[in-house]
Amino acid sequence: MTNLRLVNLRKAFDQTVAVEDVSVDVPAGSLFFLLGSSGCGKTTILRMVAGFVEPTAGRIYFGDRDVTALPPEKRNAGMVFQNYALWPHMTVAQNVGFGLDVRKMGSAAKKTRIGESLELVRMSSYADRLPNQLSGGQQQRVALARAIAFRPDLLLLDEPLSNLDAKLRLEMRAEIRRISDELHMTMLYVTHDQHEALSLADRIAVMRGGRIEQLGGAREIYERPRTRFVAEFIGETNFVKGRVDGSRDTNGFATVTTALGALRAYVAPEISSADVTLSIRPESFRIVAAGDTSAPSQLTQVATGTCISSTYLGSTAQHVVDVRGERLKVFEANPRQQSFAGKEIQLGIMPEQVVAVEG
Repeated sequence: MTNLRLVNLRKAFDQTVAVEDVSVDVPAGSLFFLLGSSGCGKTTILRMVAGFVEPTAGRIYFGDRDVTALPPEKRNAGMVFQNYALWPHMTVAQNVGFGLDVRKMGSAAKKTRIGESLELVRMSSYADRLPNQLSGGQQQRVALARAIAFRPDLLLLDEPLSNLDAKLRLEMRAEIRRISDELHMTMLYVTHDQHEALSLADRIAVMRGGRIEQLGGAREIYERPRTRFVAEFIGETNFVKGRVDGSRDTNGFATVTTALGALRAYVAPEISSADVTLSIRPESFRIVAAGDTSAPSQLTQVATGTCISSTYLGSTAQHVVDVRGERLKVFEANPRQQSFAGKEIQLGIMPEQVVAVEG
């Protein structure tokens, strides 16, 4: 297994800076995500790691090996492209074996490696088919098998699931996670899909304007966003202005005065201003109809408001609730009531689900 280390990586195209001062240490055997919208620099970083783009400044290390100046073929990195990039005139087995031919692997060893790689992606029975005889999901599996067949030090994945429909994306997510766990291969994965990142990643770097906005595990990124940008990008949320009243306790919680009332919230050590913005995820609220005394005792913070609208979506319902002039999005799991629209309801929220963010 090989770790990946990026040190002060920078890339400028004439006067346009695509990547600025990016430093990352990707542990060996981990599945690491670069997550961000188009133009944030994530694909440029991937292409610099692959050797297709030369950095303006900074260094790239595969383990202790400085590969910054090496051409792609000298880096021993596998690549899975967004458009599969399979040879249309070659069979599945020939496509998977292409990199082994380049490396002049013996025929017996090559046959064994092709078989192992196809077995790993569950495509053994398709070895003699041509790419145009396969579905999109099957082609993506072949592309993955080809990339791992020569056992690269690092596997690079460039939005590999973006061309698949929703059902196939879910299936391939599970397959990529399984392969990562079985091979213990270091993977650098680029995507704009938040659900992909949250469901697969060991670590996530959220990119913005060529820089890393926040780096951490999936749960940390979602539940403890440091900035307004991360909170909004990684999922839906409500923003409520407030002012910190007093000092933080030993766990980082403080009382924040807001339009909703006084709320206990997590305030990170990096936030020094008393004026803050609170992020509250819509699914964090619990709804209690006014006058119902069965649940409020379990809710440590309660605000009363009027439901403006309710949208039933089967497994969930989405509500808009007005609380003292603040319009809040509220998600209800397994909704049992037809609609709360026009009714007064109480919203309960736990302190650990209220987070102060910068910006």
